[in-house]
Amino acid sequence: MTALWLTADPLHLPNISFLPGMTASSMNQTCGNNDRFKYLAYTITYCFICPVGLLCNSLALLIFFCFIPKKSANTVFMINLSFSDASFSLTLPFRLVYYLRGGQWDFPDWLCRWCVFSFYLNLYTSVLFLTGLSVLRYLAVLHPMHNKTLATVRRACWVCLGIWVFVAVSSTPFLFSGTHQRLGKTRCFEPRGHKTWKLILVLNYVGLAFGFLLPFLIILACYSRIIHRLTTRGRKLRRTQGRRQRSVHLVAVVLTTFLLCFLPYHVARTAHVHAVVLQDSSRPQDCWLTELLQKILVMTLCLATFNSCFNPLLYYFSGETFRKAVFAASVCSRNSFSSFYQGSLLSSWGKSNPPHLSTPVKDEGLIQDNNAILNMAERL
Repeated sequence: MTALWLTADPLHLPNISFLPGMTASSMNQTCGNNDRFKYLAYTITYCFICPVGLLCNSLALLIFFCFIPKKSANTVFMINLSFSDASFSLTLPFRLVYYLRGGQWDFPDWLCRWCVFSFYLNLYTSVLFLTGLSVLRYLAVLHPMHNKTLATVRRACWVCLGIWVFVAVSSTPFLFSGTHQRLGKTRCFEPRGHKTWKLILVLNYVGLAFGFLLPFLIILACYSRIIHRLTTRGRKLRRTQGRRQRSVHLVAVVLTTFLLCFLPYHVARTAHVHAVVLQDSSRPQDCWLTELLQKILVMTLCLATFNSCFNPLLYYFSGETFRKAVFAASVCSRNSFSSFYQGSLLSSWGKSNPPHLSTPVKDEGLIQDNNAILNMAERL
């Protein structure tokens, strides 16, 4: 996957404020470009994704590092996916300020470049990490004897490092397109001129092929084989039919999430770029079509960013280890609060009734139960 775009944001039309017939009254509404709809949609979406995505992925990282001491190849991919989503969520407040200010960038130029870079870094590392998880699931179900030797933690770390380097290098052109002045405002997330869109169209197909279609075909092939194996084995072994049926449902959820988050965005982006390159601003129907495709692209991009909120749900439903670690973490926090609360009550009550202090035995039982749960999670 080479550079997907040469400009910062695929959702803005070229700077056509200097074309014939353009006046200052069209500052917020140009041919095929609806800033009001775009800014409102992004503001609503990022107001939800920023706190939810950051909180969920931060808690997922905490559970991975503190409550799952025995790492696996699957865990390594999930940790990298959580880190990618959490890092992207940290850039959303700057985007929110930009859209709330009506397209005015008040931060340093390097931060604009980094926000654009981080979006595509998160988007395509997420696709590739989900692809890696699909391959690991394929090996575990169809080749269980070779899975332990092939899917090691060390190899998973090297693969994840390769994904980070590959996507980062492919996305470096975003670091060369920062802020610029247009219509009296410092703009970010916008292209600089119309000539770049023809090259953007070519690079869009490169990104579409290597950043979406190829991973999608790999995921589809892996999950189709997994579903076939689980359903055929489920007919022969009725005792494990319920467990295998849940696994089939899990595969369906993962595949559906991938399709909802990434497929609509890539289709809408390709159609929008085509419309921008071929449009004639003197034809009202071209402007109407381009604006319609831009609105569709805005909505699909908002849907794609929700992937950072969906991934923690996949962690919970995809592995028994993560679920038990979440349970252990909740029990640990609940017992800590209960011990602190009981200790405070006993301290105040013991000053007036010192002979009746027998509650610490219960606290010891709570601690023993908590340790047993943590030891169980460690053995997974």
